[in-house]
Amino acid sequence: MRALTESELRESFVNADDSEATLIALPHDFLLTEWDHLDFLAWRDPRSRGRGYIVAEIDGAVTGVVLRAAEGSSQARSAFCNICRTMQPGNQVSLFTARKAGSAGAHGDSVGTYICADLSCHENVRLALPLAPSEYRASVDMKIDGTKRRTHDFVARVLDEAA
Repeated sequence: MRALTESELRESFVNADDSEATLIALPHDFLLTEWDHLDFLAWRDPRSRGRGYIVAEIDGAVTGVVLRAAEGSSQARSAFCNICRTMQPGNQVSLFTARKAGSAGAHGDSVGTYICADLSCHENVRLALPLAPSEYRASVDMKIDGTKRRTHDFVARVLDEAA
């Protein structure tokens, strides 16, 4: 990802109006972000645990999405993140919804998916597991590429107008 300023980041949110964008709490380590190593930027709002954000570059344009985490906790023993495809303990995956952009969002349309509760998908796929005798390291690269693609697909669903 290319480096972003605070104003560029706030302007990128497609499903938030100007007043909502000014209320977005940036990640506490925003100034230390290593942009060259990011496929996308995702974080939970430090002031409101029910909110999260994903910012990705799609076709050269920086696109941000405001997320809402479902309230309550899962009774499941384990859960599957649809972004990084990582199996986690049930309380570490949440349903996140995003209001659609444009008129569809104004009419209440939204999209949702299960994502790691701390939005750490970018890091989770980079955790190299010990190699099994017949396993190739390329599988980590494939996980990274898949996570990036699924993140872009989710953001694109937010941009799509309701059918």
